[in-house]
Order: sequence, then structure tokens, then C-alpha cells
Amino acid sequence: MKRKHIEKACPPAGSDASLNNMSILDIARKVLKTEADAVDALLSRLDNSFERTIDLIFSSKGRVIVTGMGKSGLVGKKISATLASTGTPAFFMHPAEASHGDLGMVTADDVILAISNSGETEEIIGLIPFLERFDVTLISMTGNAGSSLAKASEVHLDVGVKEEACPLGIVPTASTTATMAMGDAIAVALLSKRGFKEEDFALFHPGGSLGKKLFLKVSDLMHYGASLPLVSPDTAMVEAVIEISSKRLGIAVVADETKKVLGILTDGDLRRGIEKWGRDFFDMKAGEAMTRNPKMIKEDELAAKALSIMEKHSITSIVVPDAEGRAKGIIHLHDILKKGIV
Repeated sequence: MKRKHIEKACPPAGSDASLNNMSILDIARKVLKTEADAVDALLSRLDNSFERTIDLIFSSKGRVIVTGMGKSGLVGKKISATLASTGTPAFFMHPAEASHGDLGMVTADDVILAISNSGETEEIIGLIPFLERFDVTLISMTGNAGSSLAKASEVHLDVGVKEEACPLGIVPTASTTATMAMGDAIAVALLSKRGFKEEDFALFHPGGSLGKKLFLKVSDLMHYGASLPLVSPDTAMVEAVIEISSKRLGIAVVADETKKVLGILTDGDLRRGIEKWGRDFFDMKAGEAMTRNPKMIKEDELAAKALSIMEKHSITSIVVPDAEGRAKGIIHLHDILKKGIV
């Protein structure tokens, strides 16, 4: 049923490679090849118009306002989102709504990026007099360099395609792919020109994995205060086991009376101690069984760095000391993973 629907929606257009005679995989390959060719064809069209586009947007004191109808509008929304997330203030304006009040969002400092495959989209053409009146910079992306929109633009980017992926030649497929690719090229060129870094990207994506890696610090995740498992070197082993178990971190920090870190006592230390000493192990003190010189990390370090240390040394917890080397907290692997830092 689905294949019949495809064949009915996109019937063969006099091609020897009729869809009726092609497998589903062959149809998919033909679509992808057509769209790949459309993007590849853009390479030969990159010229000073593209450079001018980047200069106009980069030097603008306002925002990039992307507009387009239908499928071009959907592509425009993606382009505006990519620009905004990479350091170029941008938003999408629906051209049909623009003439009913939304033009109030546009200032003379802004740059309009208008998308229309035909270059004759009525709703966009209707905006041109307003843009000219208020001297708003207009950049267009069309498939027709001779169109009304292209001629009215300060800069025109040709995103025309030889053919659409559907044999009807009217369903936006290769053309929207080419337009989106050109939008990505604009965003990345601006990103590079601005010196946009990984930290800048994270700033606009605080809820994402990258944002968490670059913003969450050890102090944000560490266990401290009453949650910190702490024992002295003279603590009886039974009491040390209770401290480790009650705090549920699989570890206790061994510290002196000033809280200076002397070592750690972990679940692994307990197992190895029992294997080596048997029941006599429980007659020992925490200081006798502890691991000296444990891995430690400052509280202002990134949690991602703590994770890296844990992975390198195959451990699950790191002690967090203060400036004087006194026990202040513990950061645990599970707390890092729960935050999505991987």
C-alpha cells in the first residue's frame, strides 16, 4: 500500500528509470544522489556575494530576521535557530503575519534574509516596499537570479537546483536541502569570523550535554557537611564500616583532628583487608587499612575533569579538599552521570 501511494504521489516523468520499476532502496538512492548533487553544485556558485552576505550580517548592529513561506519558511526557522545558537542574534518572521503588525519587530539595523525558491512569493514580495522605505538590508536566497526578490535584494545567493528529487519536479526536496546547506554555510562562516568557541556554544545551551560539561563544577555536585563520610585514623574498623555504609558513597575520608586529609577507606579496601587478614581485620583501625595519597580535586574544577580522572584511574569517588588540604567534600561518579556528563 505504501509503495503504491509513493508511485501515485510522484509518478514517473518520462524517465527510463520509472519508479514503477525501481525498488524502495533504489528510489532512496536516487533521492539522496539528487540532493547530494544539488548541494555539490553550490560550490561553484560561491563568490563575492557570499562574502558580502557575511560582511553585512557581521557588521550589522541588529539581528538577522529570516522569512519564508511554506517549506522555505520551515527551512528558514532552522537557519534562524542555527544562527542564534552560534552567536548571531536571529529570529524567524512569518511573511504573512509581517504585514499585519509583525513588521514592528524590524528595525533599520536589522538584516532580512528572505527565502523563496521562485523568488516571486507574494507575501515576501509585499514586504519589499516597507524594507526599502526604512532602508533595511535585504539578502535573498532563491533559485531564480532574475526574480523580483533577487533584483530587489542588496545581495542574492543562488540556491537553484537542476532538478527536485521527486520526478514531478514541484515537490520541494533538493531545493530545500540546498537552501538549508547554504544557511549552514552562512552560520559556520559567521561562527568562525566571530571567533566563536566551544564555551560560547555551551553558554547558549546550558541544558545540553556540552553546557553541563563546561559549566557544572565539582562544587555543584559534591557531598559535603553532614553528607561527608569522615573518620579519624583511630576509628575502629567496625565504626568505619558503619560510616561508609550510612553515607552510601562507598568511601570514607580519613582525616586528623584538623580535618586534614590523610587517606581514604573504600569498599575495595574493606574487601582486600578481609581477604588478607580475615576476622582480625575488624580489630584494626581506619588509619592502618586506609589508602594513602588519594586522588583529590579542587572544588572550582569542572565536574567533567573529575570524570576524566575517575575513568583514568578506575575509581568512583574523589576527595575535595579546601585550600589548606582539609576534607571538604566528595564527588561521586553516579552524581556526574546523573547530570548527563559523559
